[in-house]
Amino acid sequence: MSDPARLRADCANCFALCCVAPAFAKSADFAIDKPAGTPCRNLLADFRCGIHTKLRTSGFTGCTVFDCFGAGQQVSQVTFGGQDWRSASKRAKPMFEVFAVMRHLHELLYYLTEAVSLAPSMRGELQRARESVEALTQGDPDSLRGLDVSVNQGAVNALLLRTSELVRAGVPRKKERRGADLIGVKLRGADLRGANLRGAYLIGADLRAADLRLADVIGADFRDADLRGADLRESLFLIQSQLDAAKGDAETKLPPSLAAPAHW
Repeated sequence: MSDPARLRADCANCFALCCVAPAFAKSADFAIDKPAGTPCRNLLADFRCGIHTKLRTSGFTGCTVFDCFGAGQQVSQVTFGGQDWRSASKRAKPMFEVFAVMRHLHELLYYLTEAVSLAPSMRGELQRARESVEALTQGDPDSLRGLDVSVNQGAVNALLLRTSELVRAGVPRKKERRGADLIGVKLRGADLRGANLRGAYLIGADLRAADLRLADVIGADFRDADLRGADLRESLFLIQSQLDAAKGDAETKLPPSLAAPAHW
């Protein structure tokens, strides 16, 4: 998978799988309860969202931070050959189940693609892992539905962790905050360069002007975190949905592959 665009959501070529397959509960992120496999009430007949331009103001911020990593169009156009779930009821359940698996696989591909560019000494090993995961994404619906994704996740995560440790090795006195509860913590101007923030809870944290270069932020929860003026130019494994969930401004420094959300 050499084309990075294939790992970005292309809603025009997807049958709104993220609007149907997952369940969500009424909360600060979603205005309603929706069971898995049931279309969202805002979904139109042509698979477009009826409130796409006002999701945040309508109580659906959870939709704005979801990232399928391109799994939606892969399932819609490749795995099921352009056949949608509405035209055949028996196709719906398998399609939704495959989407859940494919999203995990595409997320792994996204991180592996970044890792290849970060660690030249591990390039061969990382490329082989990426090719292995890519081969799984080309499977038929039955093979994908029966796939134990956790096995692949474990193997890839070990590689990503080694990549992270290698890249961050030269940073002195780096902080170890893996999985830490940093909800609402005041970290304004903090030196977090090279920090391990994997899976950390940074919900509502004050990270204004913080230095997050070379910090490993894979899986970190940035919901409502204040990133105004923060430096994330070289943050490891940062994804667009993490930025979409946070607050920032024109002074927030980002990697060239990511963009400042419209609500900043």
